Amino acid sequence: MKINQRGRAADRKRGWQILEAPADKRPRKTSRRRERGSEPRSRAWQILEADTGEQPAAAQENAIGPALPDDSTVNFVLDLALRIGEVQMASGAGASDVTATILALTSALGLPHCEVDVIFTSITVTCHRGSERSPVTALRVVRARGLDYSRLTDTERLVQRITRGRVSAEDAYTELELITNRPHPYPRWISTLAWGGMAAFISLLIGGDWATALIAFVISSVIDRVGRVLNRFALPFFFQQVAGGFIATLAAVLVVNTNWLPIERPTIVVAAAITVLLSGLSTVSAVQDAITGYNVTAAGRTTEVAMMSAGLITGVVLALNTAPLFAIVQKTPPPAVYNSTALDLPIMVVAGAGAALCFALASYARPRSLLIAAAAGAVGSVGFGVLGLFGADQITASAVAATLVGFSGGVLARRLKETPLVIAVSGITPLLPGLSTYRGLYEMGVSPGGELGTLMTAVAVGLALAAGVVLGEYFAQPVRTGLGRLERKLAGPRMAGPLRPKTGRVE
Repeated sequence: MKINQRGRAADRKRGWQILEAPADKRPRKTSRRRERGSEPRSRAWQILEADTGEQPAAAQENAIGPALPDDSTVNFVLDLALRIGEVQMASGAGASDVTATILALTSALGLPHCEVDVIFTSITVTCHRGSERSPVTALRVVRARGLDYSRLTDTERLVQRITRGRVSAEDAYTELELITNRPHPYPRWISTLAWGGMAAFISLLIGGDWATALIAFVISSVIDRVGRVLNRFALPFFFQQVAGGFIATLAAVLVVNTNWLPIERPTIVVAAAITVLLSGLSTVSAVQDAITGYNVTAAGRTTEVAMMSAGLITGVVLALNTAPLFAIVQKTPPPAVYNSTALDLPIMVVAGAGAALCFALASYARPRSLLIAAAAGAVGSVGFGVLGLFGADQITASAVAATLVGFSGGVLARRLKETPLVIAVSGITPLLPGLSTYRGLYEMGVSPGGELGTLMTAVAVGLALAAGVVLGEYFAQPVRTGLGRLERKLAGPRMAGPLRPKTGRVE
């Protein structure tokens, strides 16, 4: 017992000597053991016992993620992105294009992860700032819509400069205010003459002569001026379409019965006017939204197209049924049937190019865009005419011609620094089924026991044109270097906005 007690006392004495020894004379094993054991536990207790604002500097320096932007910065950037998205939506851009543009802007301007929700009448953006701060959500309603391709082009160039880091957010906001408040680049009477010129070229495209083209020019110009007057009184666009269809059809009936100007095919005048009234509808955007998965926006656009078409149908049928009430009216012009030949192909090319150019001019496109739109119209007319010579039906010929237009626009538009949407819509405008629409309405409103087969064919042609443009954009993806993977992430072809939002480089 004495030996054991003496041994334990010696061990305790030796242990105290080790603990009290200077740092340079302590044994290494004991020092390493204390470094591995006691100091981490002590530091852990200090962190747990410290207040929230008094945590060690090491814990603050190891915070995860970048510095979060303050509320004023987030609100400013979101407002800028929403205003740009509003310009795109009002000009007919697809929901996928607007979504990709907003994500590109928020990423380029330093915001963390954002979510975008685009529907037909509003745009919502939410910026998530992690678990420490609450998210910020901004909403903007798209109230006014109109075709001004110069405004869309200038906005897209501003987006490219922002994503490339060449302009600050404050300067971009000021420039956007100038773009949105800037008047149209051409007077309104030039737009009226452009709508009339478009009707004249379309009448030549579907087999009319120069007298028919002149009457179509006058009637479509009058319809445009009447529509502008009605728009000043805030009359809904549905009734403006009713007035346009009524004036076009009744004018053609009166021309036939008065014989004051010899016209071989008077119904071509009605068909040309109907094509002009159909050209302003966002059929391409509706089909693009449906294909890319934005079903709510596609449903809204489809409803708008259906209502505007219903207004046009109402006006035409109302004119056909009320024309016999006039004393001078003895007959209603039956629908014409036009079959092109190889000799008509040069006229179709010139007429298609002229109609596309006039549509772009009526939509206030820049001079450079006018030439590209004319080339797209010529390509579509050539494709449609050649396929018609080989016996293809109207739906197939329209789909293939629109695919050529979409492919050409998708490949060349970015290289020429133009918006593909301008080229695509202008290129397929001469191919709109104005003549088939009038033939179907005549059969339904005048002929006894009329059927809807011809009218449904016209609807199918319109859908084939819109789907063909979108398909052409898909085919253009492998040709544009490095764009296929990004566009697959964005779930569809891009007709507006930047193409590389994550890298800062825009095609």
